Parts: sequence; C-alpha cells; structure tokens
Amino acid sequence: MLFLAALVICDFVLRRTSYGRKIFAVGGSIEAARRAGISVPAIRISVFAISGGFGALSGLFYAGWSFSAQESAGQGAWLMLAIAAAVIGGTSLFGGRGKAWSALLGMLVIQSITTGLQLLGLQSDVEYMITAVVLLAAVVIDSVSRRTQKASGRG
Repeated sequence: MLFLAALVICDFVLRRTSYGRKIFAVGGSIEAARRAGISVPAIRISVFAISGGFGALSGLFYAGWSFSAQESAGQGAWLMLAIAAAVIGGTSLFGGRGKAWSALLGMLVIQSITTGLQLLGLQSDVEYMITAVVLLAAVVIDSVSRRTQKASGRG
C-alpha cells in the first residue's frame, strides 16, 4: 500500500506540477533548461535527495523483511534490475521521457521474467544474462526510436 501511495504521489508530482516539468526539462537538455531560467543545480540536487530517500526507505523495508541488516545485502543485480525496469517501462536513458506507471509496468515485466526463469530451474547467471539481453533490446529500441524521431523532425 505504501508503494502504491508513493507511486501515485510521484506520478502526480511529475505530471501535474511545475517541479515535475522542470525535472523533465533538466533531463531532456540541461542547457535548454538553464536558458529557460530553471535552476539546474537545485533540481538535480533535489532529485538526487529524493532518490536517496527512496533508496533509504527501500533499505529499511528490506532489512525489516530479512530481519537483518548486512553490508552485502545490496550486492548483486539489484541496480541492473532497477534500471532495466525503468527502461523496459519506457523511460529513456537519454532523458526527458518517462512515467511512473510505466516503471511499474517494467518492474512487472522484469519480475515475470525472473519468476519464469526460476520456475524453469535455470541458474542465476542465466537469469542475469537474459535480463541483460532484454535491457539491451530496450535500450536499442529507445535509441532507434529517438533517432527516427529526430530524423522526421519530431525529436
């Protein structure tokens, strides 16, 4: 329930407030955002602070779930899976595009791939490779779509 509440709040902030538009402007082009009068350092610092806050919250949830706190708890493919979920959901690695609900969809796709591979009994190394291939395909599709949009004058 907390996750869905955070998702709804983030979606509202990103789509309905001037702060959200500034985030997308800075993500799209730092120089254009600066020339539009947006304080780029303030937006970047605030976004990193919010990201760090969500990371700390997830660490608390993970420690509560596992009943322990270990320094090696965050190792593995957690970062790759988080980036893959966002990119597969439609967030551009090149900035300026994305939705909170799309990241949820990407997370569901990644989790269904992981669960399916675990049900097949494959090793974790194979899971990482297949997830990396899906992530690579999403990045290539994003890059090609960006290039075709620029070529047609819509980018």
